[in-house]
Amino acid sequence: MTMFTGIHDEVRPQLETLALDPARPLVITDADEVLFNFMIGLEDFLGSLDLYFDWSSFALTGNIRRIADKEPIDQAEVGAMLSDFFDQRCAGLPAVEGAAEGLAALSEHAQIVVLSNVPPRYAAKRRKGLREKGMDFPLIANVGSKGQVVRYLTHKLEAPAYFIDDIPHNHSSVNEHAAHVHRLHYIADTRLSKLLGPAEHSHTRLYSWPEISDHIIRHIGTGDV
Repeated sequence: MTMFTGIHDEVRPQLETLALDPARPLVITDADEVLFNFMIGLEDFLGSLDLYFDWSSFALTGNIRRIADKEPIDQAEVGAMLSDFFDQRCAGLPAVEGAAEGLAALSEHAQIVVLSNVPPRYAAKRRKGLREKGMDFPLIANVGSKGQVVRYLTHKLEAPAYFIDDIPHNHSSVNEHAAHVHRLHYIADTRLSKLLGPAEHSHTRLYSWPEISDHIIRHIGTGDV
């Protein structure tokens, strides 16, 4: 399945209503496996469906299997299951350790936008989760790869910009369309993190929220990576 690479019609209105200060640094952060423990929540949900995740690779398709016969469910079933997951569990996912504190520290130095590939129809539930976990920052519910959205968010910016994401192809997309943005690769779940090396097009791989916030605050102050 080819990933959508532009700015989706459901995303553009969200961008157009977002007010950013061009003189203030900007942190653009993903949500799942950056702010929220997606895999912990997903494993619990899979168990309720007599499914499990076998941890053979980073991908969902092929690794979500039936407990009864160990066979993987197909891509269409994965898509339907994920829609149900976001509908039922999105607002209640546990927060990553240190994420709320890290964003609070960063907010003293920068603007913060959450750029999440949660389906837009579940954006209100993601906002509820962010608010209830102490991370009440603007949300863009994105569709597809993130590079052109990040370019839109930063093209008038006169200050440094930072992008935090767990998915390597999102770093590649941002590198292609907004190479001026400093890209930090972070995967909260240590089991998932072990399956994947640093993203090829990230500037650095970090392993905790204290590392992330310290890195960005230092970079804002000195320009050093």
